[in-house]
Amino acid sequence: MIFGELAHWRLFAPDHPGFPAAFAWIESLRPDAPSGKFPLADGVVGGIDRYRTAPSADKAWEAHRLHGDIQLLLAGEELCGYGLLDGLTVTRPYDPAKDTEKYGPHPSPGPAIRLTPGRFAILLPGEAHQPGVMAESGPCDVVKVVVKFRWPA
Repeated sequence: MIFGELAHWRLFAPDHPGFPAAFAWIESLRPDAPSGKFPLADGVVGGIDRYRTAPSADKAWEAHRLHGDIQLLLAGEELCGYGLLDGLTVTRPYDPAKDTEKYGPHPSPGPAIRLTPGRFAILLPGEAHQPGVMAESGPCDVVKVVVKFRWPA
């Protein structure tokens, strides 16, 4: 997992041929950008979604096998749990069409990542994460960008 400020993505992002297009697109977005899926480069698709954060107990853990995520908020605040796959119980088996497997509560998660506008997280395949968790201030409406990229490219 890589976590950093959007203005400095070039310092932290791994070398991937789709990242310049992905981050150029992200930097062009505003909170009123339309929801949907957007092809950005070969093997790179951006998505914009709107939802309300929820308590950790209501949010599933997930991991991907083929694709990584770049996650960033355009509006709002959320916590994203992060941890190893060790000890997780599968609640929804791997779906190759969605490249996602879902898990129950994490027995020993690492510290949660706090996503706010201007901060991004890059999650690689095999890294368990729990997006959409409300911060201490309570549930909040978010506008979230998730860019899916094939890893390795």
